[in-house]
Amino acid sequence: EPAIYSKGEILIQENESTDEMYVIGEGAVEILVNPGFVSATQQEMESVVVAELRPGQVFGEVSLVDQGIRSATVRISRDKTYVLRISRERLMFLCNTYPELGYKVMKNLAADLALKIRHTDLTIRQYQLMLSDTANNVGK
Repeated sequence: EPAIYSKGEILIQENESTDEMYVIGEGAVEILVNPGFVSATQQEMESVVVAELRPGQVFGEVSLVDQGIRSATVRISRDKTYVLRISRERLMFLCNTYPELGYKVMKNLAADLALKIRHTDLTIRQYQLMLSDTANNVGK
């Protein structure tokens, strides 16, 4: 289901439960997370932009796999952003009806998720290094 969105519109809200993935055809989106979500009090804090996605990139695919809550908010960052929404039901229908095509789609989704996990791992390591350096400098 294709749609065109305006800058600032929210497509996905963090912690909501939905089962669609999206492919960007034109324009861009921002991925935002609320750092307070992982705190002991789970207090509401201002969301932080952690990535910007561009044409050809996919988002929302994790909920297709685990049918869990959304891990981030997705906001349109450019006017006239064209996005294709694919429901879990339609994707499963495609995979069952055209197994060879379904295999290729799932293989590409797995590769995309692996790349995102590797990027996240690297980011966490960089933050750990910065925190370690900060702690070492405070003690001096």
